This record gives sequence, structure tokens and C-alpha cells, in this order.
Amino acid sequence: MGTQKDHRQGTGPVESLRDEFREHLDTFYSTLKLAAPYDTVEKALGALTARLKTLPPEELQRVAADSSLRWTHFRQAFVDSGLSAKHRGIIAGLARSGAAQDLPPEFDHLLNLYRPTS
Repeated sequence: MGTQKDHRQGTGPVESLRDEFREHLDTFYSTLKLAAPYDTVEKALGALTARLKTLPPEELQRVAADSSLRWTHFRQAFVDSGLSAKHRGIIAGLARSGAAQDLPPEFDHLLNLYRPTS
């Protein structure tokens, strides 16, 4: 799980990470049976792209190779774009009730935004 899938042959790391994030957002919303807020999804993809383009090439390669680093950047784009505020009450209820358990464990990076801290 620590290696990145090659999402598109012939694309660079920024495009590949953007595609991966889009796939994760599609999985997140479809698994929770919610309509994705498409304008905000596009904003999140733009935020991720802008952030990744500021990284030095060595750091970008580290992010591309490290799942934990990728999810840190995905989560930040999720927050920065305002996605974490969309469907907040519904997703918080699903996260608390365990209804979101169909999502793979790495989605806890996003779901933890909706869970109470103890």
C-alpha cells in the first residue's frame, strides 16, 4: 500500500497525484451515497495541484512514493477547498454510526475530520 498506482501512463507526478485524489474523492462520496459537490471537488483538485507545483522535485517524488505523505496533502486540499464543510452533518453522522466502515482504512484521514476528538 506504500506505493502509488500508475494512474496514467505518460503523465508527471502532479497529474498522477491529482488523478489519484480525484479517484479517492469519487470513492469517498459514492461509498457514502452522497452527491459530490462538483464545484468544490474541482476547487480541491486545483488546491492540490497548486500546492504540489510549489514543491521541489525531490519532495514531489517523496510524496508520490509515500502513501502517508500523499494523504497528508489530500487531506489539506480537502480542508483548504471547503470540501470538509460540505455535507458535514451527514458525513459526521455516518462516521459516528460506523456506516462509513465500507471505506478503506486510508480514508480515516478524511473521516477523522468529522469525528469528535476525545
